[in-house]
Amino acid sequence: MKKRDYILIGCILLVAAVCAGFFLLTGKEAQEAVVTVDGEVYGTYSLAKDQTIEIQDGNRLRIQNGQAKMEWADCPDQLCVHQKAISRTGESIICLPNQVVVSVQGSKESELDGIVN
Repeated sequence: MKKRDYILIGCILLVAAVCAGFFLLTGKEAQEAVVTVDGEVYGTYSLAKDQTIEIQDGNRLRIQNGQAKMEWADCPDQLCVHQKAISRTGESIICLPNQVVVSVQGSKESELDGIVN
């Protein structure tokens, strides 16, 4: 490989690292957790208040320190329990056997993503 190849590879890696850092560091802190069961909204809960939510008879969600974590589930695979706590807009925890989805959202104010003519 020539010197120019190394420079090109270095520039590409630098741009990729800057883009990844931008997206990771600018994620908006969420303000609420929305729980849906079977596609229907079960409840909306503030992440500012520490609480434990029993979701029907199959799941227990714990909200603490601005993060939501599935604390307990009666499903056989326990994948939802082993997922990390979520706190940023767009993150979610999914319990497929019980059809429970916990997603975090920002403020209820509409944020403009773009304008299309």
